[in-house]
Amino acid sequence: MARNEEKAQSMLNRYLAGKLDEKRGPKQKRPYLASECRDLVEADKWRSQIIREIGKKVMEIQNEGLGEHRIRDLNDEINKLIREKGHWERRIKELGGPDYSRASGKVTDSKGREVAELTGKGRGYTYFGAAKKLPGVKELFEAEPVKVARRSRHQMYRAIDPDYYGFRDEEDGVLERVEAEAEKMIRMQAVLDWEEKEMERQKALSAVATHGSAGGGAGGAAGEGDEGARFIAYVPLPDQQAIEAKILEMKRNDLLAKYTSDALLQQQAQAKALLNKK
Repeated sequence: MARNEEKAQSMLNRYLAGKLDEKRGPKQKRPYLASECRDLVEADKWRSQIIREIGKKVMEIQNEGLGEHRIRDLNDEINKLIREKGHWERRIKELGGPDYSRASGKVTDSKGREVAELTGKGRGYTYFGAAKKLPGVKELFEAEPVKVARRSRHQMYRAIDPDYYGFRDEEDGVLERVEAEAEKMIRMQAVLDWEEKEMERQKALSAVATHGSAGGGAGGAAGEGDEGARFIAYVPLPDQQAIEAKILEMKRNDLLAKYTSDALLQQQAQAKALLNKK
């Protein structure tokens, strides 16, 4: 009894579906050429229909168990529908409708590269779902390793110029100014060292002369034979040393004022202040 009821219900459903189709009239077929459509609403309807068909086939092609031939056929059908959708979008724009091509984005892979540029069937062909893993297609989505060309010794030597060795460092004038300032300081220090040694030598000579005149009588009594063996000890007097130090300081200041700039004098004064020197 249950089986008979199921058969009756199935026959009733087919009958009701047929009546509904009679009321709707014959099913309208999508025009083969988009240019044949003259109505904007109709053109937009056919575009929406194509989008639904693309969505169904994209869902179907995700199944890797369909087989290589079926997957390739589905991928071709999807690309054909995409091209047809483009024809209808251009027709909609011609009829005064919106420009759907601006809103559509580019199809890219997981690395952000446009898929159309990586295919071998011309610009605009796209692979979907399991079609990306087919033999001969998978290699298109794999980036080739970048080959780093190793430079030879000859190429490295060709990049060496006089600047590498510092041959033209003085052309900007900076090095010459620095060397001139350093040369002045070295000359000034050499002059001060020489004057200090010369002053010590003059003091020693004056002390010898002073002690020689004071002990002249004793030296005469001792005879000329003891003159070469005589040793004279010299101890500078504090008053004379202070005077000579003052003279040396005045000469040093004169040399500093002559060979150094104001900026250098200021730096020396700051350095003395930090070291608590007067």
